Amino acid sequence: MSYKVLIVDDSKLARMAVRKVLNTLYPDWTGLDAGNSEEAMKSLQAMAPDIALLDFNMPGRDGLDLAAEFRQVRPGMPVAIVSANRQQEVVNRAKAIGARFLAKPLTEQQLGEFFAFAAKELEGAGS
Repeated sequence: MSYKVLIVDDSKLARMAVRKVLNTLYPDWTGLDAGNSEEAMKSLQAMAPDIALLDFNMPGRDGLDLAAEFRQVRPGMPVAIVSANRQQEVVNRAKAIGARFLAKPLTEQQLGEFFAFAAKELEGAGS
């Protein structure tokens, strides 16, 4: 099955790196980019992504606040919070809203494991 992955990060380079891994691991999936939380909410409404990777530290709303909004709109969407900030509070807040926490710098293995988890979740929800 093919999925749409929304990659939200204020760093274009970070979005490109995630998209490169996505294209390598799942060439039939579509990567969607957003540079901030406002663009992300517009993409959520207009493009209906299946999976979201949200940077924690962005101007305006942080990734955790954005993830909570995503949960209200799409409760079953697999979401990951991505951050170099590994404080337990951030990890716990991510878990509390039902999001996975991925530590930067991201590796292909981390992303692959999250994408495989997300696909399994989505396939389970569809049956």
